[in-house]
Amino acid sequence: MKDFAFKILKKDKYARTGVIETHRGNINTPAFMPVGTQATVKACTIDDIKKTGSEIILGNTYHLMIRPGVERIKRVGGLHEFMNCDLPILTDSGGFQVMSLSKLNKIDREKGAIFNSHVDGKKYHLSPEESIRIQLGLNSDILMIMDECPKKTNDYDLINRSMELSLYWAKRSKKAFGNNPHKALFGIIQGGLFKDLRIKSLKSLLEMSFDGYAVGGLAVGESQDEMFDVLDNLKDDLPFEKPHYLMGVGTPSDILGAVKRGIDMFDCVMPTRSGRTGLAFTWEGRLNIKNNKYQNDDSPLDENCKNLNLNKYSKNYLNHLFNTNEILGSMILTLHNINFYQELMSEIRTNIANGTFDKFHDKYINKL
Repeated sequence: MKDFAFKILKKDKYARTGVIETHRGNINTPAFMPVGTQATVKACTIDDIKKTGSEIILGNTYHLMIRPGVERIKRVGGLHEFMNCDLPILTDSGGFQVMSLSKLNKIDREKGAIFNSHVDGKKYHLSPEESIRIQLGLNSDILMIMDECPKKTNDYDLINRSMELSLYWAKRSKKAFGNNPHKALFGIIQGGLFKDLRIKSLKSLLEMSFDGYAVGGLAVGESQDEMFDVLDNLKDDLPFEKPHYLMGVGTPSDILGAVKRGIDMFDCVMPTRSGRTGLAFTWEGRLNIKNNKYQNDDSPLDENCKNLNLNKYSKNYLNHLFNTNEILGSMILTLHNINFYQELMSEIRTNIANGTFDKFHDKYINKL
């Protein structure tokens, strides 16, 4: 029997709240996954991440295969042991990073992605089979198929070829995954901004039967309206009984709009990256703590923050930390942002359960 299940608890139109069950613990959905690119959520300890209410984190196959290498992680038992994390971990396949980071890359139908490391220029081959081998070596709980993630373009033929290649790699990924009862494998829907290609990709993946279905190829420069159009075109065809994951997204308003269209899982570097650069997410909107106006503001960062007693630090103090390049500023603001995202997810789940999600959505969609 497979140690992975998804149960829907309540539905409010397309928005739904549920539970993903894994052998490492349950994940309440809609869920946000903090990104642990290099086997760490930057500027945070795992204990602090757990105190925010985070129930799953994301690891990055591309970065971990380059540094420190899968064998080094595998030797100690996997990514959980390596980074002292007892939460479930999802690993991506590396396709997006090949597109966005490598100094030189070439896509070969049979060999996969051939690319040079963005770190030292070393040459790598990442085939669907190798991507799955690495993810199994990392011992993650949810694995992603190998796909090609093209940059945003209106070239229909290019996107069609890329989508077909991703489907071919999906078949190979599933075969390489084999029978792993403690793990789940998600398919990735591609097709750019073209409705017919997205539907074709989804229906082909459904025939292969995956444990969950992700929408990939977004967060690559499209507008929010374009992203929502893609989700609107898919929402009636996504399998109701499986989790839906929107990869690499996004802002709080992105998340609100995507939940409204049936998405259950999210990841994004935005809360951590913004925290390191002085941008805070609050229930009153975003603020740049480095702004001079906060030098005389002794109020807390967000009076509506519920967890972690984070509001013992004033805007005045945080402004000082950032303007003197003190590491503590990045640590506090990063943790605050992750905490805010998890409070947002909790409120989303509560409002779906209460049948008030549309009202909550409309209140905050243009504010956060």
